[in-house]
Amino acid sequence: MASSATQLHGLPPQAGADCRILVLGSMPGAASLAAARYYAHPRNRFWPLMGVLCGFDAGLDYPQRLAALHAAGVGLWDVIGACERRGSLDADIVRGSEVANPLADWLASRPGVRVVALNGGKAAQAFQRHVAPSLPPALAARIAVHALPSTSPANAAFSVERLAGQWRILAPHLGGP
Repeated sequence: MASSATQLHGLPPQAGADCRILVLGSMPGAASLAAARYYAHPRNRFWPLMGVLCGFDAGLDYPQRLAALHAAGVGLWDVIGACERRGSLDADIVRGSEVANPLADWLASRPGVRVVALNGGKAAQAFQRHVAPSLPPALAARIAVHALPSTSPANAAFSVERLAGQWRILAPHLGGP
């Protein structure tokens, strides 16, 4: 039986020089890949959530939202850099096809990063499987890793307010240097 899975490649990291928090998704969905923008699906709650946490208008143009994140010390990337997927959901990722982004090297080159926030269960699973084992002990000791509820529309049980209650764990690291 022929597979309808498509080989996908993710987006490059988006992080400012003062990145203290790296938010990692699993792999961008179809809308994000098509737009070449993180969290582009109109029902994804990532931007409204970060607007609440970082104090910016989630309705800003994408470059302005990225600039607001960078000003708050937040960067974006994904655990998975390439994979096969049969649809747009994390559950559609073909197990065994995942190729992780070079996160250990990237984090080692960014000594200011203190927190990795994993956006959803698939990101947390992929991080534990592909990244955590490759982190040198000193690097692992410097970085707090938080598995947080997904902002995806597939996680409809969580409102922006409920997400904010969980994601506020990042608050001590947000803002100016």
